[in-house]
Amino acid sequence: MKNNFLFLRLLDRISFFFRWVNVDYPVFRKILQVKLMMDQRRVSTVLSNSSKKNREEDSINNFSKSLIFYGIVGLIMLPFIFMENQYFFQMSMIFAILSFLVMTTLISEFSSVLLDVRDKNILFSKPVSRKTINMAKTFHIIYYVLIITFCITGPSLIVALIKHGVLFFFLFLIEIIIISLLIIVLTGLVYLLVLKFFDGEKLKDIINYVQIILSIVLAVGYQLVGRLFVLVDKQLIFTPKWWQFFIFPVWFGAPFEVLLNHHTTSLLIALSLLAFIVPIGAILIYIKLMPSFEKNMQKLLNNQAKSKGRSYKFINRVSKLLCASREEQIFFKFAYSMMRREREFKLKIYPSLGFSLVFPFIFLANSLMHDSYQDVVNGKLYYNSYFCAFIVPTMIMMIKFSEKYQGSWLYKTTPIHEVTPIFKGVFKAFLLKLFIPVYCVVSISYLFIFGMRIIPDLIAVLLGILLYVVICFKAMKQSLPFSQKFEVAGQGQGIIIFFLMLILGVIAGIHVLFSFLNYGIYIYICLLLISNYVLWKKGFTISWDKVIE
Repeated sequence: MKNNFLFLRLLDRISFFFRWVNVDYPVFRKILQVKLMMDQRRVSTVLSNSSKKNREEDSINNFSKSLIFYGIVGLIMLPFIFMENQYFFQMSMIFAILSFLVMTTLISEFSSVLLDVRDKNILFSKPVSRKTINMAKTFHIIYYVLIITFCITGPSLIVALIKHGVLFFFLFLIEIIIISLLIIVLTGLVYLLVLKFFDGEKLKDIINYVQIILSIVLAVGYQLVGRLFVLVDKQLIFTPKWWQFFIFPVWFGAPFEVLLNHHTTSLLIALSLLAFIVPIGAILIYIKLMPSFEKNMQKLLNNQAKSKGRSYKFINRVSKLLCASREEQIFFKFAYSMMRREREFKLKIYPSLGFSLVFPFIFLANSLMHDSYQDVVNGKLYYNSYFCAFIVPTMIMMIKFSEKYQGSWLYKTTPIHEVTPIFKGVFKAFLLKLFIPVYCVVSISYLFIFGMRIIPDLIAVLLGILLYVVICFKAMKQSLPFSQKFEVAGQGQGIIIFFLMLILGVIAGIHVLFSFLNYGIYIYICLLLISNYVLWKKGFTISWDKVIE
């Protein structure tokens, strides 16, 4: 087992920095080394019946598949690299895309690591400073974020070196590292602010809401970057306004314009300075506040919760209304309770919830930038409501994980001969808990914009997404809900999710085609009703052997 990682050897070269900020470097290095070694040995329980060698190989392969997926996604930045002499615009767009991808990954995959308090029982009983512990935790995240970031930017870095030369390449490389550190630090500072003012169960709820807000701000901010530039005579012109200085991807585009196009205006110089001064300042502030961050995280251990008596009565009534059998009702209530209480589950799935809520409105806003309000109202942009289903693949993938996965042995003790009621109850609980609120917000907003004429289409969208739930379930590996351990690096299913998004596009396309027929939307609704009846009745019929490892 490899234990002297290249990352650790690189950190050895800058060990003076850690000593300068009062971090016990030998202890820091040992903690980080153990974390990285444990990551290599961590194996999904799906592979628990495999040999040790096969499990390790499969774990590495899963991580490699996810990195390949990030590399493929990074190809969307290549057209900007190929642009000529529009450095400010092209690099601002590249860093906006990169920020979007990296922060999305960070808040969905690594928030649970940043807010992890499970190692306190071991480390706090030893003579180790809290700053050292938190620094090790932060660099554990930095290690994986940098790997993912370089997979995303790898194709762009290679093309940049060939097309624009060595200076462009090294400036790009340095800024990639800086912006990755800035994103991690800013996310940590936001969580620190929340930890400072809230406590107990309320704190855990607020953190989940912060994730949704971060996702929305990120998606909206990404859209704003392109609006900063106006095309005039084949030249992209940047018109400065005070609020634009808060959009940090623009900071990282400015140095390219200054150093390579030699445009040394006061605006570009100011933005260039921000690209280096703000990250350094944020890092120093974060290091200074590390002890406070670790101290406040102990609030997450406060498990005092308010009584949920009324909520339980409501869920009990709803379960009887939505579920056909007694077994299905039991698992409906079980899943609803788990999704409400499991902090790590919510940390991983709530960012997707934020994107599902904001994307239908982002594309609507984009159209309003070019068309009149009346043209939009009379158009068919209500098909954007299909973006509500963005949360479905993530939910299907994450529903099998739990912090309390050791309790999954109970499945084997239940007198249930089929797994169908388990999955049907769990997915109905998911739809009620997470999807339906988002769909209602989008649908009501669209009704105000487009009018009552779109009611049949909104019904078709809902039925299409219900069908999509079963398709996503059949496309992924089936495992019993909440029966497996969370994995930091994911399960390498990014490519599957990508193709499931394409399937969602196909469902939306079929909806559009039926809309051109006389009474086509009503025919489509009837077909969806029949399809849903068949698939929800037969689609979850799986043998116990396939879901219990």
